[in-house]
Amino acid sequence: MSASAAYDGDSSCIGDARHLATGFLTEVQAVHGLPVSERAMGMTQLVVSELVTNAVKYAPGPVMLDLRISEGAVRVSVWDSDPLLPDVAASDPRRVGRHGLEITLAVSQAYEVRREPVGKRVTAVIALADDPGGDIAGRTTT
Repeated sequence: MSASAAYDGDSSCIGDARHLATGFLTEVQAVHGLPVSERAMGMTQLVVSELVTNAVKYAPGPVMLDLRISEGAVRVSVWDSDPLLPDVAASDPRRVGRHGLEITLAVSQAYEVRREPVGKRVTAVIALADDPGGDIAGRTTT
């Protein structure tokens, strides 16, 4: 199960990408019967928004979004034309903005970024269901 879209890189595509993610996960649940927790829905929308926003802000030209279900999770991949790999900004409580990658890393089970023949692809993985033991996505808290 997958869904993909190509966007022109205009800021209006951010909302369109979130809408695609919501529709895709709704279909995954309704048509294919896979459980999708409210948390997974919200975190997927957030990650899609952050990754597409970064692509629009820092890379000229088109943006491609790919959503794929794999092993009880949704893989969110965003391609853009800039080969420069993103990095997490140094911690600064006075900094406004540039927290998208930090947020993505905090809510994802896995994260990968790689250069492509043109540009780069950023992928985040989000569990579809919360752990029945109460730990979100299998993470333990201390």
